[in-house]
Amino acid sequence: MQSRVILAFLTLAIALPIAADGQETATVDAAPRFSLPETDKGLAGAGPLRRYDWFQNVWQKRREAFAANAQSKQGHVVFLGDSITQGWRDDFRGDFKSIDPANRGISGDTTRGMLLRLDEDVIGLDPAAVVILAGTNDLEEGAEPETIAGNMQLIVDALRAHDSKMPIILCNVFPSHESKKRPADKIKRLNQLYAELAKQTTNVIVLDTWTLFADDQGNAKKEEFPDLLHPNAKGYAKWEAALRPVLATLSLLDTEQDDFVVEEGFESLFNGHDLTGWGFRRTTDAMRRSRDRWQSRDPNAPAWPIVESDVAFEGKSKTPEGRYVAIHDRLVVTTPPEGRKIQQLWTTREFPDDFELRLEFRATPNADSGVFVRAPQLQCRDYVLAGPYKDLKHYKPQQWNTLVVAVRDGVAHCTCNGEVIEDAMKVPETGPIGLEGDRGQVEYRRIRIKTQP
Repeated sequence: MQSRVILAFLTLAIALPIAADGQETATVDAAPRFSLPETDKGLAGAGPLRRYDWFQNVWQKRREAFAANAQSKQGHVVFLGDSITQGWRDDFRGDFKSIDPANRGISGDTTRGMLLRLDEDVIGLDPAAVVILAGTNDLEEGAEPETIAGNMQLIVDALRAHDSKMPIILCNVFPSHESKKRPADKIKRLNQLYAELAKQTTNVIVLDTWTLFADDQGNAKKEEFPDLLHPNAKGYAKWEAALRPVLATLSLLDTEQDDFVVEEGFESLFNGHDLTGWGFRRTTDAMRRSRDRWQSRDPNAPAWPIVESDVAFEGKSKTPEGRYVAIHDRLVVTTPPEGRKIQQLWTTREFPDDFELRLEFRATPNADSGVFVRAPQLQCRDYVLAGPYKDLKHYKPQQWNTLVVAVRDGVAHCTCNGEVIEDAMKVPETGPIGLEGDRGQVEYRRIRIKTQP
């Protein structure tokens, strides 16, 4: 009997923690560190916060794993999202090796859940940049796009409060299907609200991953989303390719020097380091009239700044507002925060002689730019989505493509990767070479010309 009492006493002593003053304290079953709050009371944001048993289990295990690798992920590019992000796996299937990204996706999560865990899972890593894909699960739970966008605004505000210069890449919500309680009209409205958010917030880059994946009805394609919700390997490859140009412009990828050597007889129009030889030209009267007509017909017409007098950017690495940037041997037309913005950059020289112009370009999904040949514009876009040359066989989406423009006797013959896109485009007797910015991001490199008097 005495031994049983001693055993019971020892068991009780082990179970009772000792307070700082040496007194025993009663134990209370504490909730696991990463358990979800039992109610929404006092929580930031609005809309659904999932509490299904399966989700709470995933939430707990994923966040424990996040905490375990937090130290090794300091200063990396963080991907915040739900099952689509988690499905890329923590090793991102070998993609993005040079940036070693941190996967902070949790299957089933909503924007409110992401807001709840933002401090520990994302901000605590002091990221170099944050890539966000979020909102599809909110729609399944019946949340309205306005509610979801409100949560996203809180997420963005918190990230910017931590570091106002940290880039935030906000991916359009991927298409799905009405059968998944994610109808196209709701997704399109949500993406529109995300675009409006970006207009009001610096350092937020919207990536058009909706047009990248949507079919003609605005739904996911079975060949890329077998269950009409989650991408397969082909879908992830397209998402990775879409992100690469933006990450490169942020100096997170493709930072090595280009070893390209200009062919004999050609001269470079871009030195790879700054905008020497390039500038803004006074907006012509014809362009001013076009701008006025466009904006009078459409109150939502894209921004179209007026340039009152010529300005050169000798020795400057970027234009004053940062739309055109020289970085790592590329002349980049950056994504405008307005969504669309009509702007031109011109060579300070004119070219009255016959010439052959060669360059390479890379465009984000649905991006729209252009190359001015003395004056007329040759459309330079993400052709497969933005057109007008949608039937090209050799165009490589989100990769480098070669454009060649040969001008003879006032007529330009133009090819993309060897395929003819304009056979006889008439051009003036003389004029500069120009690049236009409209929608999305387009990069140019290896811009060179061979004149033939």
